[in-house]
Formats: sequence, C-alpha cells, structure tokens
Amino acid sequence: MKLYVGNLTFDMEQEAMADLFRAHGEVSSANIITDRDTGRSRGFGFIEMPNKKEAIAAMSALAETEINGRNLVVNEAKQKSNQR
Repeated sequence: MKLYVGNLTFDMEQEAMADLFRAHGEVSSANIITDRDTGRSRGFGFIEMPNKKEAIAAMSALAETEINGRNLVVNEAKQKSNQR
C-alpha cells in the first residue's frame, strides 16, 4: 500500500521518515519529493508498505502527529493519472 505523507519539514530525511513508519510495520520504500532545480524538499513524500493492515495502522497512528512543529498529513496515495 502506498501512502502520501505531507506537511513534512524541509529538512526531513527519507530514512527518518521511514523510521516513523517502521514503528508500525515493514516499509518497502520511502521517497521524499524534491524540487528538480534546487534539490530542496517539497515538503511531501511517499511510503510504501507491503502489508495493508500495517499501512492502515501507521496511517491512523501518524496522521496529525506533530513532528518538528508540523502536523503530518498521511493518506492513501492516489493513483497518478496520465491525462494531460
């Protein structure tokens, strides 16, 4: 299950974000989205967890959790549409 994680601090690292979710189950990948030109974090990312129950538990536990002064937004990631 792929989760969207928003409202991250701009200095959050992928490994630190993954560790938040590992407390609730196995994490297969963590990716913080960065600006193409500056390389700076855009303040959101994605976590993939192979076990849906663990992903739902992590989503429930971490949504609105304050990390470094910001409340996380955690939702199931929406499918990317190929429409232009």
